[in-house]
Parts: sequence; C-alpha cells; structure tokens
Amino acid sequence: MGLRRVSHALHRDIGYLCVGLTLIYALSGIAVNHAADWNPNYKVVRDRAQIAPSAFRGVLDEARVLELLRALGEPPTYQNLFQPDPENLWVFVEGRVIQFHLPSGAVEYERAAPRVFWHAVNFLHLNHPKKAWTWIADLYAVGLILLALTGLLLLPRGRMRRRCLLLTLAGLLLPLLPLLIYY
Repeated sequence: MGLRRVSHALHRDIGYLCVGLTLIYALSGIAVNHAADWNPNYKVVRDRAQIAPSAFRGVLDEARVLELLRALGEPPTYQNLFQPDPENLWVFVEGRVIQFHLPSGAVEYERAAPRVFWHAVNFLHLNHPKKAWTWIADLYAVGLILLALTGLLLLPRGRMRRRCLLLTLAGLLLPLLPLLIYY
C-alpha cells in the first residue's frame, strides 16, 4: 500500500472519529465567540410573586428581611442584601436574587439557569472536566493535525493541482491576517 493510499485511509478514518468532537468544538466556538452578545451558558429566568404590601420605609433590619423571606415560604437564610432605596430590597439567596418592592408587595425572582445544550458543549470545549477529558481533547488536536497533513496528500496527481495549492496557501495565510491586523 502506497503513501497516498495510507494517507487516504487515515484521513477517512480519523475524519470519522473526529466528527462528534468537531461538531462540539465548532458549535461551542461560535457560541463563545459571541459571548458579548448573549450568555451561551446561562439564561435569566424570572418569576413573580405577591406578598402583603408594607408601609415600612427605611433600612430593613435582619428580622424584617427574614420575615419577608418567610412570607414567600423561603428558608430564613440569605447570602447578601442590597437596598437601593427605602422601597426596594434585593435579597441574594443561593443561585437567585429576590427583589421586593415593599409598597406594592410585588416580588420578582431572578435566577441564572443553565442552557442545557450550550452549557454542556461549552463545558467540554472549555475543558472544565479536566482529568481524562484533557487527554481526549489532546488526542482530538493530534487528530486534526493528522487530518490537515493527510489532506495535503490527497491532492490529485496532475489535476487541479494549482487550485489545491492556492486553497492550501489561503488556508495557511488566513490565520496570519488577523495577527497582522489585531496583534
């Protein structure tokens, strides 16, 4: 079996093995590239509730904060408080913010909920699992290198050689342009 046949077989088989990881890294890469426009990992989920209006105005003490939490059926614990003005109170509990508007009794819950698909693919792409996943990601990178190199040997003999060389040259120059412009 000649070098071209071995290269072709390697390119095909490695390509099959890399399909899943390529999709994960490509989709996650697009999502993470646009993180300034949206949060690819979490979405904000809001909910509302109503408690009895309060005539109290001023800085709330801990007993009143716990009373408000009990009125919602929440456990009497919190991580932090923020009272931007005498009528509003934000209570930070685990994974959520509860906003009280004292005069109306309106309550708004806000929490960050993971986006099921995107959180999972970004978890893998950004190598949060560490351990064995690091090795898998490294093997995938080696697979991509082999795909690139064996792909060069797929150039047909005598046909489209100029076109293939131009595309390969464009592929090599493509990462250099952003470096020249932005780096």
